[in-house]
Amino acid sequence: MQPVNKYSAINSVIFGILVATAIGCQSNAEEKEHKTGEAPTETPAIPATETFSLKKEDLSTAFHTPGELISYQQVDLYARETSFVKKLYADVGTEVKAGQLLISMEAPELNSRLAGAESRAKAQEAAYIASKANYNRLLETSKTPGTISQNDLDQALARMNADHAQLQSAQAGQKEISATKNYLEVRAPFAGIITARNVNLGAYVGPAGKGSEFPLFTLQDQKRMRLVVSIPEAYVGYVNSHTEIKFSVKAYPNEQFTAKVKRMAGALDTRLRSERIEMDVINNDKKLLPGMIAEVSIPLASKASSFVIPKSALVNSMERVFVVKVIDKKAVWIDVQKGREAEGNVEIFSDSLKIDDQLVKSASEEVRNGSTLTIK
Repeated sequence: MQPVNKYSAINSVIFGILVATAIGCQSNAEEKEHKTGEAPTETPAIPATETFSLKKEDLSTAFHTPGELISYQQVDLYARETSFVKKLYADVGTEVKAGQLLISMEAPELNSRLAGAESRAKAQEAAYIASKANYNRLLETSKTPGTISQNDLDQALARMNADHAQLQSAQAGQKEISATKNYLEVRAPFAGIITARNVNLGAYVGPAGKGSEFPLFTLQDQKRMRLVVSIPEAYVGYVNSHTEIKFSVKAYPNEQFTAKVKRMAGALDTRLRSERIEMDVINNDKKLLPGMIAEVSIPLASKASSFVIPKSALVNSMERVFVVKVIDKKAVWIDVQKGREAEGNVEIFSDSLKIDDQLVKSASEEVRNGSTLTIK
């Protein structure tokens, strides 16, 4: 009897183990297939794509933006002539009427200038009266032939006209100084509230130099306010002179105010690319103050129906904005222009779309252009 090779025995044992393992796996697969009725290696089916029919709707949204309340009229009052404050008739918070005296000032040198102007005017008036009387006498005498030459008569007439012109000049100078003296009284140009005062009794004021850095008074009309808002370019087409807006302020968080668009700039600001619009706000109770920041809600109602789709159906990639249209079970990318958004819907515009077109409801770049779709 020949001895058994050691390595042949080991190989036989390994081969037997592999055969037993293969038989066991095949038995388990057959048993699983027998129980479930499915082949274990079958590829899962591609999920079906959900679509919807494209429709036109009226999408009404609102644009929220901050606005600023300013007084309807505001003016800073300065001194017209160099002078000293003589008396104050108003202070901060004083309600004044149009034409009411606010401050009186004094300038002694103006009285001297006025007295001098009056004296010059009277002297010129006397000279004119004398030259006029002389001319009238010569004119009467010249009616007798050979008594007065025509040259003497012409000179007398020229002298009278010159004296009359000098008199008019002197009288104009007198009126100018009188008018300047009237500037020593500052009156309210319109009814309103004094919101700032920067002078005291005896203060030196004037049109230039020390004492004129700040206005004497700041006057504001607060019974009617202006609400100023800047509308971005994208929303300009939705606002007109009949648009009514709502706004609120932090001082009265539970109260809502309304106003109607009154003025529109008609041009875009070159820096902000927005249009300035103004609303008039009646403020008889003076609850609203100039400088308040208002939270404004502007309705953006559509002028005509437009295509409205779920936001999930719009793909906004780095290169393009598009929707996926289904044509003969094929995916076709259609470029669109995005409009407004509201409550999970978005407005789109495209000449390549029409009513009842089928669009993919959950679109993405993974739905490749031209790929075959399984429709639900």
